[in-house]
Amino acid sequence: MSIAGNLKIIHDRVRTAALRAGRDPSSVRLVAVSKTVSSSALDEAARAGQRVFGENYVQELVAKAELVTEPVEWHFIGHLQSNKVRQIAGLVAMIHSVDRLSLAQEIDRQWGKLGKACDVLIQVNIACEATKCGTSMTDLFELVREAARLPHLRIRGLMTMPPFFDDPEGARPYFRELARLAGEISALNIPRMEMAELSMGMSGDFEVAVEEGATLVRIGSAIFGDRYYG
Repeated sequence: MSIAGNLKIIHDRVRTAALRAGRDPSSVRLVAVSKTVSSSALDEAARAGQRVFGENYVQELVAKAELVTEPVEWHFIGHLQSNKVRQIAGLVAMIHSVDRLSLAQEIDRQWGKLGKACDVLIQVNIACEATKCGTSMTDLFELVREAARLPHLRIRGLMTMPPFFDDPEGARPYFRELARLAGEISALNIPRMEMAELSMGMSGDFEVAVEEGATLVRIGSAIFGDRYYG
């Protein structure tokens, strides 16, 4: 199957899942996870209509951004070290993985030098897995309150990565909990903050995520297949 063919299948599945949940399919955006994927494959995906690409590593993102010829929007979705923020300042449209105040402050500082503001999502480690990044649910509300005060940063929502399950239904409670947390935060009416985006769901469970309110689904292997990786 070609990249274009895979994209069509995924969009059809997203549409079906959204309609099943009584949602407008256009409220869900597909983030093509492109780590280790060649720039030519990204161009192929872009020519097939894909516009948003998510990268996990700063060095790879910076290098790839110079090679991709099609107009695309870059999102940073991996763990981000504060000392590497300056390398992607102004390059990415959104950072999905803000999990601590020091990182938010550095994003604010680097985008401030450009006179711009960066859209960010707060990453929440709902499962409390030691191997995954993300703020705890206990610290989430304080992080949102503090980060929302930063003038060159716009909190747009939340992101999570649930544990891996063979059955995608296993991830449903984690997606549902992220949506619940977003509702709680939204109800606080914190200035300069909104819970418009929920980044959740990957190749194996994105339909369940859409049913539970995902607005950004991060899909890699289902788009590119194994032959485009490495």
